Amino acid sequence: MKLLQFRVTNFRSVTDSGWLDVSDVTALIGENEAGKTNLLLPLWKFNPTAAGEISLLDDMPRSRYAEMRNEPESHRFIYCKFELDESDIRLANSYGIEAIEGTTIIARRNFAGQYGFELPSFPDVVLSDTFNPALEKPAETGEDPNKGPSLRDRFKNRLPHFVYYSNYGNLDDQIYLPHVVENMERKDLGQREAAKARTLKVLFDLVSLSAEEMLELARSTGVVERINHQGQKVGNVTNKTDVEIKEDDKQLRERLALLQSASSKLTKSFSDWWKQGNYRFRLIADGNYFRILVADDRRPEEIELENRSAGLQWFLSFFLVFTYESEDTHQEAIVLLDEPGHSLHPLAQRDLTAFFNNLAETNQLIFTTHSPFMIDADRLDRVRKVFVGEDGSTEASSDLGVTRGAKGLKDKGATYAVHSALNLTVAESLLLGCQPIIVEGPSDQHYLTAIKSILIGKKKIAPKSELVFPPSGGAKTAKIIASILSGRDDDLPKVLLDSDAAGKQAIKSLQSDLYSDAKNKVIETDDVFTDLKGTEIEDLLPTSLMILVLDRMERRAEQEFEDVHDPKKPIVPQIKNWAEREGFVMEHGWKVKLALGVKERLLTNPSKYVEDSDIKRWKELFDKLL
Repeated sequence: MKLLQFRVTNFRSVTDSGWLDVSDVTALIGENEAGKTNLLLPLWKFNPTAAGEISLLDDMPRSRYAEMRNEPESHRFIYCKFELDESDIRLANSYGIEAIEGTTIIARRNFAGQYGFELPSFPDVVLSDTFNPALEKPAETGEDPNKGPSLRDRFKNRLPHFVYYSNYGNLDDQIYLPHVVENMERKDLGQREAAKARTLKVLFDLVSLSAEEMLELARSTGVVERINHQGQKVGNVTNKTDVEIKEDDKQLRERLALLQSASSKLTKSFSDWWKQGNYRFRLIADGNYFRILVADDRRPEEIELENRSAGLQWFLSFFLVFTYESEDTHQEAIVLLDEPGHSLHPLAQRDLTAFFNNLAETNQLIFTTHSPFMIDADRLDRVRKVFVGEDGSTEASSDLGVTRGAKGLKDKGATYAVHSALNLTVAESLLLGCQPIIVEGPSDQHYLTAIKSILIGKKKIAPKSELVFPPSGGAKTAKIIASILSGRDDDLPKVLLDSDAAGKQAIKSLQSDLYSDAKNKVIETDDVFTDLKGTEIEDLLPTSLMILVLDRMERRAEQEFEDVHDPKKPIVPQIKNWAEREGFVMEHGWKVKLALGVKERLLTNPSKYVEDSDIKRWKELFDKLL
């Protein structure tokens, strides 16, 4: 069976989610407290591989608990619509149901744990009363004939299992065995403790020992206390016979062999899953403690798991639960992951999404997230938006354009994650195959984009690849941006900086460090001026156009800038001094506002403002940039 849709009703914060479409990989995105987890948990409790018990107190909506608790069988919390596969169709046919390809079945579960089924294409069929005549056994004397299992029972046994995992189940490096033994028996553990106990149970199953057996073996050192005549403990001595010592040695060697075998099995299996590093694991038992040590090619020394990255801890713990908790059923299971990999590096999160795609070849997967790195911008059809509705309950939608949430307010959290994912994709595609030239700010980006367009239009330059001008946010951060961009192909991008004091300092820093072997890639505006020093990008633009836009933009001055401008000096310091003399401060972002105004007029009618001298200077500059 393949899950096509699911619907959650009356479960914690969810009143009615409506039917949500499910694909091979489905992402539920939303802000914290939107209720994403409350959509995963009922799916898990529909048919869990392990644990996943229904708790009326925890799972029923608190606002309706009093009325619902006495009749749990009357309240359904999860509906799942599955598409029947070929074997399911053959089964239905054998029971007299003329199912064909594309036939669906809806399965539901109530708070009493009972299942119900319906075939939408065959509304009159009651599955619990539908039997296979070929399986009927003749009646014995005085008894009704045995009709065999009903179609309902057969389909119930075919339901996919659900594997749920959250960060709460992450393993610690040092595991105190007495607590583990105690927690394995308890039924009143909180969510975090129960999740850890669950993961540990899987780990000990892997070792083929129970927690009790591991504790007994770990303690079997044959040591007793020695007490002096004053009743004080003065040390330890062994007090066992040769036969007992040999038996202890046998047990310890067996424990060591089991742990070595488990360590090898874990290392090999994990390496087939995770490609971020060649990890080696060693499991050891010592006294009351069970420990996990990790090494890899970059860090060959063994280090406790807890001292490695949180991402590694998460993936190892999830790997154990998924692979070994349901070894006999996990190939058909549907995987539910709550905030997977949120502690991973962005690149590792991208690798995790690639792993999800591979896993989806055998297992459907549904996960929650609010990280844009976990959203595949090319597969937004997989994304479902989760938000708080107008009545305060959790709602979900496949329509990413839905923006209204509680009290009619716009829901921005999920939308922002999608927008961020799209922006990341655009940025990657923009820089892939392009030639980046780092500039200081967005105003420089606007000016140079306009100049580039004019030069190409006049056939003065013919770049082999698209020129883009990523702003560094200032001269001081140009080095950081350059390092990031060079990481793509190890080729340092060119940098264009102003020749003011800050730019000169940044140029000196770049050429003495990152660009020490590529000083010609750091270019300054003074390089194309013979009559001005201390220039900025703004000095490249036609002065008359700059003055026109500035005086129309800033009308607080009694004396216009045109009346005080000195063409023999850089323009930006003059603008600042003019504003100060006129008694006002230029508003934040004024350089960008000015650049947008100049760019618009320049591209609309370049011949009106651009002189031959401008074209000559621009070409000289771009010859240095290309």
